[in-house]
Amino acid sequence: MGEAFERSDGTATGNESSDLLSRVAVGAGVGGGVGAYLLGYLVTYLTQASAVRDRLGALNFVASLFGGDPAAAWQGVGWYFYNAHFVSTVVPTLGGGTRAVDLLASAEASLGYLYLVPPVALLAAGAAIAFVAEAESPADGSIAALGVVPAYFLLALVGAFLFAYGGGDVGSIHPDYVTAALLAGLVYPAVFGGIGGAVGAVVRSR
Repeated sequence: MGEAFERSDGTATGNESSDLLSRVAVGAGVGGGVGAYLLGYLVTYLTQASAVRDRLGALNFVASLFGGDPAAAWQGVGWYFYNAHFVSTVVPTLGGGTRAVDLLASAEASLGYLYLVPPVALLAAGAAIAFVAEAESPADGSIAALGVVPAYFLLALVGAFLFAYGGGDVGSIHPDYVTAALLAGLVYPAVFGGIGGAVGAVVRSR
């Protein structure tokens, strides 16, 4: 029962998937995923909280007219943070519908650097995981760094709901839930974490 199965061409396949999974640094990946997400949000908050607070002035004025609570700066920063993952912010329209907007793209052009924050944080996390896992090759480092995905995915999903704002009759404003899960939660950590792991393994082997 424990022996590997054979392909029609005679090569063993039964243990390949389990062997691949065993090379994923899950333990270190949890720390890396949490660290990358929190670092990305923290950098966004520290650099944009004041500007976001100013931009929320009009929204909060309207919300107050309808008896709604004001949107907090930390929520608005969250919309920027998800926009930096190319996840749109869903906002209500006058007709009762919704539309998707990129608030970060409509801000000052000088804020374009914020699009680099999530990739850089994940690259650093992936490289760190490769060192912890003692990866000996770029492939090993990239596979080990996939451990960053579960924690980052969970935080990206929870954060999308946490940053949602609903102020009375003003409507709900929140990151798009689908792309928050798929793009921010899966694609970003898998791609940039994996690249960081490969680079970390190369640096470590020198």
